[in-house]
Amino acid sequence: MRRRSCLALPALLGPRLLLAGPDEAVLVGITENLPPLNYQDDQGAQGFSVELLRLMAAQAGVKLVLQVLPWQRAQQAAEAEARSVLFSLTRTPERETLYQWVGPIAQRRILIYRLASRSDLTLTQLSELGPARIGVVRDSAADRQLQAAGLRPGLHLEQGLDDATNVRKLLAGRMEYVALLDWAAAWNLRQLQLPYGTLQPVMEQDGARSYFYGLRTDADPALVKRLQAALDTLKRDGRYERLRQRYFR
Repeated sequence: MRRRSCLALPALLGPRLLLAGPDEAVLVGITENLPPLNYQDDQGAQGFSVELLRLMAAQAGVKLVLQVLPWQRAQQAAEAEARSVLFSLTRTPERETLYQWVGPIAQRRILIYRLASRSDLTLTQLSELGPARIGVVRDSAADRQLQAAGLRPGLHLEQGLDDATNVRKLLAGRMEYVALLDWAAAWNLRQLQLPYGTLQPVMEQDGARSYFYGLRTDADPALVKRLQAALDTLKRDGRYERLRQRYFR
């Protein structure tokens, strides 16, 4: 993809980017709706990773602006902006050389769920999927992993814009399974005022990876080091753990 000039970014991010002075260091945080890690509400960008990045930017002495976009647009915006940090990113071998990494932010455990009422559905390994479909967020790490395992979009995978969309599709009977973070499943059910028992996990898709912040490969290495040092400080002094407990209890 050809990199666009950062002068075009206000069209994506709005006027907030223009508040910084010409010589002031600015970090452009770009993320998606993946609650409770990161999401948008009436008050703006929220979530564990958002609050953590705010603390890190303050610790590192960097001004931060934030934008929440659908995942594909978020990736495009991060590609276009030299000062971007994209999150929350699953660190995979395929992505290893695409970013400079700061983290880890949090552990990641993806489960495949069915509706608890669908006791007729059983799935202990992907080869048993048959004509059933699994809902995934389009172009997410879970989507890529399932495709790498041989599942095809449109045939085996029902791709949605975000977890909330996929949960609604599952409830409406548009697919048989959905791939979700364990705590994201609980969060989305709470938003719908449904009990956690509405969903039944049938198998673990991936529990070996963690979430990170990703800066472009041409980002200033000194900035990457400052952000990592800030995160390490937050972990040492207890602020990271206090924040984590607010979201992951």
